[in-house]
Amino acid sequence: MALNIIDLIKGQLGPSLISQASTQYGESESGISKAISALLPAVVGGMANNANRPEVIDGIRGASSNDLLGNLLGSTTGNSTITNILSSIFGDKITGVVNSVSTYSGVNNTTSSSLLNMVVAAAVGTISKYAADNNLGENGITNLLEDQKGIVSSLLPAGLSLASLGIGDAYNPTGAEKVTTTTYDEPKVEVNRAGETHVTTEPTRTDDGGSIWKWLLPLLLLLLAGWFLWKQCDKPTDETMTTTTDSTYVDSDTAMTNTTMTDSSMVGTTGTMSDIDLNGKKLRGYENGMEASMITFLKSDSYENAADDAALKDKWYSFDNVNFKMGSATELEPGSEGQIQNLAEILKAYPDAKIKIGGYTDNTGDAAANKKLSQQRADFIKSELTRLGVAAQITGAEGYGSEFATVAADASDAERAVDRKMAVRFTK
Repeated sequence: MALNIIDLIKGQLGPSLISQASTQYGESESGISKAISALLPAVVGGMANNANRPEVIDGIRGASSNDLLGNLLGSTTGNSTITNILSSIFGDKITGVVNSVSTYSGVNNTTSSSLLNMVVAAAVGTISKYAADNNLGENGITNLLEDQKGIVSSLLPAGLSLASLGIGDAYNPTGAEKVTTTTYDEPKVEVNRAGETHVTTEPTRTDDGGSIWKWLLPLLLLLLAGWFLWKQCDKPTDETMTTTTDSTYVDSDTAMTNTTMTDSSMVGTTGTMSDIDLNGKKLRGYENGMEASMITFLKSDSYENAADDAALKDKWYSFDNVNFKMGSATELEPGSEGQIQNLAEILKAYPDAKIKIGGYTDNTGDAAANKKLSQQRADFIKSELTRLGVAAQITGAEGYGSEFATVAADASDAERAVDRKMAVRFTK
């Protein structure tokens, strides 16, 4: 079965990017989403139709996936790789594609053109990374693109076709062999009084000559092939292929939840929920989570003995049970308030302790937008703690965005999760 490149590319065009594009272009998120849903199969179809053109293959092989995928909203304007590939796959039909998608989605032509560049960048970056990861040379990339010819048309939204976009049919290019069709009457079934069934088939041939075997033999072969494929699919396989689909989209700025931290500068590894002792008071949290780690630190006198703030600045404690709703900086998922309340109780039990709040994102999307969102979320947690009566113990709240992200933008979402977090540290 051919790999569906579109599913891989969709992983770069998730809800967070759509939200950022909506803000940047002044369009509705639904309009941006509709435009992308039309542009993506059109772009892949155009690339599949021109898979033998050196401009397309060389453009993919020479592209930097990190540069393209790391800044999809900002890296496409004036990018020579994108411009050359667009010209190669659409030629003088670019304006028609832009206009058709604009009409279909409701976004203006300028936005449609910008989104076309963004989708091409996502496609080129994704294919370039896949080719590098799987050691695909020129022929391998060509074959990969040509495999998409039977896929793209079926993925266009209802009401659109490659022909309506002015770029033809990607899986039935001009000059394809004409197929002659032979039709047959439906079988006649008669049942007599004795219960005997008689089936009579009378073929009506529309081709020149031939007999019943011209259609019966291919039918038997088709059945045999189907049986063989079914047997093959029933066998266990050692190879696992992971495909990213729409259901796997995760807000790239969502605070990390229930994720084990691997960075030694971060403390807050989740485990089993249990009662945590706070000087005789019970808090509900993870055995090795944020609350337990902070209480252990305070009980050890390490905070009291710290010479200055510099001795504390590298030891952060990640929230492991606080979830913001997708794209929001002021709405928490149900159950998130408990950990903020626990933090307030810890501060009340140690009135001399002070903290700073930090917000972090991964490397995907627009850096400025990520920093803004992380700042807003840090401010929100500060306001919640203020409401709970510990304002005097909060020295600051800062959104760092992707400044300290350690995982590449083109890594998998699961790998990038380590960079998405809200955290606190003690201060002096």
